[in-house]
Amino acid sequence: QVQLVDSGGASVQAGDSLELTCTASGSTRGIGCMGWFRQAPQKAREAVAMISTGGGPVRYPEAVKGRFTISQDKVKNTLYLQMDNLKPEDTAVYYCAADPTPYECGEASWSYDGLYTIWGQGTQVTVSS
Repeated sequence: QVQLVDSGGASVQAGDSLELTCTASGSTRGIGCMGWFRQAPQKAREAVAMISTGGGPVRYPEAVKGRFTISQDKVKNTLYLQMDNLKPEDTAVYYCAADPTPYECGEASWSYDGLYTIWGQGTQVTVSS
């Protein structure tokens, strides 16, 4: 059973950069798509970056395109989310998530949180103006 541990959240100023880390324990074989969601107070959870672990598509919503970059280190079983030019609206709890099927991040489905059944515990990111 794969477990995900998120880390790297912090309080920063607008315009700053931050890198989140998600470390997976256990075998990640069979996980085709994984990445990051976030949830701000009183808002729905939203996907911010997904990576197809086999080298397929990487997905971002418009709100973070050009500012967030997802990457993976397969040797370390670690996922990264580099966040640049942070804005106050990026304030949220960020969660690592994995879809335990071998399929890459689909164009129509990648942002649907019901697809992901393995979750990290979350890490808080707070951006002040």
